[in-house]
Amino acid sequence: MQGQSQQQAYDRGITIFSPDGRLYQVEYAREAVKRGTASIGVRTADGVVLAVDKRVRSPLMERSSVEKIHKADDHIGIASAGHVADARQLIDFARREAQVNELRYGEPIGVETLTKAVTDHIQQYTQVGGARPFGVALIIGGIADGEPRLYETDPSGTPYEWKALAVGSDRGDIREYLEEHYEAGMDLDAGVGLALEALASVNNDELSPEGIGVATISVEDEQFRKLSDEETEEHLAELDLLGSEDDEEETEE
Repeated sequence: MQGQSQQQAYDRGITIFSPDGRLYQVEYAREAVKRGTASIGVRTADGVVLAVDKRVRSPLMERSSVEKIHKADDHIGIASAGHVADARQLIDFARREAQVNELRYGEPIGVETLTKAVTDHIQQYTQVGGARPFGVALIIGGIADGEPRLYETDPSGTPYEWKALAVGSDRGDIREYLEEHYEAGMDLDAGVGLALEALASVNNDELSPEGIGVATISVEDEQFRKLSDEETEEHLAELDLLGSEDDEEETEE
């Protein structure tokens, strides 16, 4: 009982380390991320792919209102997993940083620069009393100096650069799939295929175009672009991952 009450005491303060050097509120924020549906990022030779699971809980909900992929700048996209409201705050912050950089220096912001600005902002909420950490992880992908870059932000405020990654639910299983099938020299279409296959690997190898979102940022034009449902359906059909209508109805119920 004494150990449990001691842990609860450290739970109450975000700025207080436990005797073993842990910040419990940050760890709980990471658990909140795991409860969110999966998001995947893949870096290819031709650009960056972002794919998200945006399953709708009810057929009465407007699908367009479920946003997990966002445009931060013309050349940068962000996917999220965790608390949607927290993600919106961080994405708005990222957009402001991108606009300020453009106005101040007359050039697009670097992907690494933007990521570190976001993670610096996140880290402040692990040091200030009276606030809680952001319960969301972001995948920030884009093109910088003609090179694709892909980063992850953590609720602790730490940035990581990846070749391919997953955040949210089933992160471990998806990461294992990516580690096994990732190839450094793949093109953008192959990257889209890998992201969809990885997402399908934890969804009974079946996906519906309405239940997922895909975006790409190409090295060629350095433009963020969301794939339409029709384009996503074509990719799913080519990969034999398209779920039947009966399966989709059962999922929605």
